[in-house]
Amino acid sequence: MLLHRIKSSPFGKLFYSIPWAGYAYHFTLSFLSALRYGFPSRRLVTIGVTGTKGKTTTCNLIAQIFEAAGERVGMITTVNFKIGEREWVNDLKQTMPGRFALQKLLREMVSAGCKYAVVETSSEGILQYRHRFIDYRVAVFTNLSPEHIERHGSFERYRAAKVKLFEQVARRRGVGVYNLDDPNVGYFLAPKMSEQYGYALKAPASNPALQTNAQFRVSGVQLATAKTKFMFDRAPFAMPLVGEFNVYNAASAICVAHSQGIPMGTIRRALAHARPTPGRFEVVDKGQGFTVVVDYAHEPASLDAAYKTLKLFRPKKIIGVLGAQGGGRDKWKRAEMGKIAARYCDTLILTNEDPYDENPMNIVVDIEKGVRGSGRDVEALKIIDRGEAIQKAVARAGRGDAVIITGKGGEVWMCVAGGRKISWSDREATEEALSMRRQKIKKAASAPQS
Repeated sequence: MLLHRIKSSPFGKLFYSIPWAGYAYHFTLSFLSALRYGFPSRRLVTIGVTGTKGKTTTCNLIAQIFEAAGERVGMITTVNFKIGEREWVNDLKQTMPGRFALQKLLREMVSAGCKYAVVETSSEGILQYRHRFIDYRVAVFTNLSPEHIERHGSFERYRAAKVKLFEQVARRRGVGVYNLDDPNVGYFLAPKMSEQYGYALKAPASNPALQTNAQFRVSGVQLATAKTKFMFDRAPFAMPLVGEFNVYNAASAICVAHSQGIPMGTIRRALAHARPTPGRFEVVDKGQGFTVVVDYAHEPASLDAAYKTLKLFRPKKIIGVLGAQGGGRDKWKRAEMGKIAARYCDTLILTNEDPYDENPMNIVVDIEKGVRGSGRDVEALKIIDRGEAIQKAVARAGRGDAVIITGKGGEVWMCVAGGRKISWSDREATEEALSMRRQKIKKAASAPQS
């Protein structure tokens, strides 16, 4: 918000109208921050994970595999930070922290004896040169779909920002890991690495445009509500994570670990005991008799994937709690997300997410337009208070139903007017709603019969 205010000021408008000014500003800060902390990434094997979906979970899986192999690892993601045994919540509401905070974390990893640093690398961070003066050795491409379009100006510019990570790693003759099923993968393959690891569930292995040094076929995917099984290069894997999207995340992590010489048996054992990432299709089970899921899905592709995965639970009906970001962020996707939600949900409760300085009701109305334009007669309630919306969803659910709360996942803040952040947790709000439901049922059961 501070950066937004600076850019909106008369000085900021003048400064950013000069083509080289923004570059010089961001480049200088990146250099000074790296200099201040002694260029710590030079003493680490730094792995950058970029894409639209799956970055956070992929980072966490990579870190878990390295730990299973006996390596000390640091990690920086949207959800959590990790340095050796110490792990804590990322409460900055930034995927990549500011340059000085980022370099400080890398320095602390070096001081803690970490060999690896796994860094979720966002397009916003790349746009502001936060990736500069970080010696990435490995770049990972998960997938790409439209997001942050208003920030970048176009999808092509958004994609080009992501590719910059691969160009940087290619200059160091580093390693690339690629999802060959994604239609944009060719742009990421263009910068030539010393080693390229590709994986595919669907793309034909014979496609000459998608050839990598090492290419792995993922097959035999078996999706269930408690465990997912698949074959990676004819080796069987099983993990306690749900959904096809997690097969892709796991495949990325396997390729990274393989590139670092970690035995396949160690990788298999690590994934067999993989811990879910907070707020990434996180099932909240308090014995309520229906499924409740908290998920970070905040753009159309990830929302569609979350709803598809929820269908594995075979719910009688689906109740969705849905919002969208304010502050002028990708307004185009609000109606699109409403349309997608209407395809899957029987009831929708439209609510607040991160309104910033925008009127929350205007955001909800934009989502509702997509719901109404879906062609399905879906019940859509508008409850601005997110806590009340979650309570309503939980109260309405019956045995065998499913409630899915999307948009914030494991975030611990909500951004509201005036540049303020208020403490918020979807999981805590959900647990409170389930507790209230239990108390209400208990009270009704103990009431004297007339």
